Amino acid sequence: MSDAEEQDYAELIRTTGSNGWIRANGLVITRATATEVRAELEIADHHRQSYGIVHGGIHAAIIETLASVGAAVNAMPEGRSVVGLENHTSFIRAVREGKLLAVARPITRGRRSHVWEGTITDEAGKIVATGRVRLLVLEPESDLAGEKVALKG
Repeated sequence: MSDAEEQDYAELIRTTGSNGWIRANGLVITRATATEVRAELEIADHHRQSYGIVHGGIHAAIIETLASVGAAVNAMPEGRSVVGLENHTSFIRAVREGKLLAVARPITRGRRSHVWEGTITDEAGKIVATGRVRLLVLEPESDLAGEKVALKG
């Protein structure tokens, strides 16, 4: 692995203004390199659905977020950005409280697309959810939802 692949952007991500979803949900990125992204989430009331367990959308969003961060770390040095195309998340074990630990790693990192796989565990190391995300790599100035691609604060 090259030094560039191991450069950790976690602190930069935690301190920038373009991480609204991450901040609003209390997700803490603890590692963000071109080959691995890790995060933690302390479960709060707003993460739970009506049965008192963590909502499946939270698991899917964590996995997609980590995959997107990893793909972006790869794409941004070339002036590119990424956007998710597919997210397939499986919910393995229900959880109500504690801390979730998540990790995502690339399966493939191509010039036009990436596929990343993520796993979420509880504090005891039991798998809570797994998922796979396919992302499109966008060229600079690409149109996205009627606007040129740009990070928003």
